[in-house]
Amino acid sequence: MSNGRGTVNKVILIGRLGADPEIRYTTSGRANVNFSLATNYYWKDQDGNKQEKTDWHRVVAWGKLAEIIGEWLKKGSPVYIEGRLQTRSYDDANGVKKYITEVVATDMEMLGTKGQSDGNGQGYSSPPPPPEEGPGAAEETDLPF
Repeated sequence: MSNGRGTVNKVILIGRLGADPEIRYTTSGRANVNFSLATNYYWKDQDGNKQEKTDWHRVVAWGKLAEIIGEWLKKGSPVYIEGRLQTRSYDDANGVKKYITEVVATDMEMLGTKGQSDGNGQGYSSPPPPPEEGPGAAEETDLPF
């Protein structure tokens, strides 16, 4: 099981955006987008009453996928996201180490049209992300958002 073989880090989410995506560009011009995604869980309590819980997921995407998300998705847009979990850290303005766990999106399918939610089914898969190590890695992984 060396080199990560035999392990899986895959996330699949279907939910709605909690706010408009925030698109930014690195100094080298690579697009980056961040957004929150809400998923709901329903169950009946012991009295038979329907209950609901909303979980919020932090999602980030890079490159062409980020540009498409920034252009086409808005607050409330239904979307299918595939990716992997990533936890990273940064030091805040006071020097306190903070940790962020997020979904790094690699595939996306719009489940509605721009500004609507009628199940259009437009999809996009991003190329494989660059390696986490090496030149330029700090530029993308040290962002405190």
